[in-house]
Amino acid sequence: MKARRTLTGFLAAGLLAGATALFSTVPADAAPSGTGDLPFGGATTVGLHNTYDPAAFPYLAQALDTGTGMIELDLWPDVVTKEWKVSHSNPLGNANNCTAASTPAQLYGGGTNKNLENCLDDVRVWLAAHPAAGPLVIKLELKPGFSANLGMGPDQLDTLIARHLGSAVLRPADLLAKPGGGSYASLDEAVRAGNWPSRSALAGKVLLYAIPGTVELGNPFDTLHTDVEYGRHLRDLASAGRIGQAQLFPSVLGAAAGDPRGRYTGADASIRPWFVVFDGDAATYVNGVDTAWYDSAHYLLVMTDAHKVAPEISGTDPTAEQARARTELLAEAHASIVSSDWRKVPAVQSLVLPRG
Repeated sequence: MKARRTLTGFLAAGLLAGATALFSTVPADAAPSGTGDLPFGGATTVGLHNTYDPAAFPYLAQALDTGTGMIELDLWPDVVTKEWKVSHSNPLGNANNCTAASTPAQLYGGGTNKNLENCLDDVRVWLAAHPAAGPLVIKLELKPGFSANLGMGPDQLDTLIARHLGSAVLRPADLLAKPGGGSYASLDEAVRAGNWPSRSALAGKVLLYAIPGTVELGNPFDTLHTDVEYGRHLRDLASAGRIGQAQLFPSVLGAAAGDPRGRYTGADASIRPWFVVFDGDAATYVNGVDTAWYDSAHYLLVMTDAHKVAPEISGTDPTAEQARARTELLAEAHASIVSSDWRKVPAVQSLVLPRG
């Protein structure tokens, strides 16, 4: 039965269209011609840093409207309420542009400052309204790390993500599955075998990865950082035959020469094959690091602070020509995602280029 177009419905539709027009000059779900056949690991896209910040976008959906390839959320585990707060610096409260949307119109109105589950709901609702969009990467910075001993660990985060994004998530288990049946032994083996699906096959999908947070990295009493903790989590789930529960990819943080997974030593050497996402400073990567190594192995390489590569350009308001040229430069340098705070250049945020 067709729904009646009430006055409220017309107003909501107008609000939705108006908000989208303010922040996007390209169709949010329009894939650039010829890029859909690229494997996910063979493309370069552009991402937005601290996308949850209300100063960047009044509503998270407006960031998605730019066509960006990546958004970033900063998380704080509230061990009292058992909620994941989303903010830059408040460990006990939310400071973000997420709503509690259950319909597309609600993405652009109502109260904000919501928990992680509401941010993920916003993403799910937006993707449902733009079925050809994506794949979208969600970068999670766990500011103080996990608090597994207090009920806020990898298991709990997996459960929340699965509950709110469901089948939209590209899980580690999905990447491990061989097309003809069977499974690869590790993510490293799967990626080196070129098992990334095509971008068109991943339309409407989300890949989430986690990095250690600035607070935990500065805490001398924190000896178990997010990358190691989730890497062990993946290894142990795989060993127990429960890898399908995992919703995240751990990431090696920090640009470095050689294989940076060498930092995981001793008993943790066994987690190395579970890292296929790398995240670090763009200027460091392009000055002395063999980034072709990442590309030839089909690893995902996220280059942050793209504006700082010489010659430095604006971190927030470059011209579209400057932002595009920088993206093309880093695509040639084998970046998978070029991360920035370029909030006003949707034509660049929506770029998809061949990598390398």
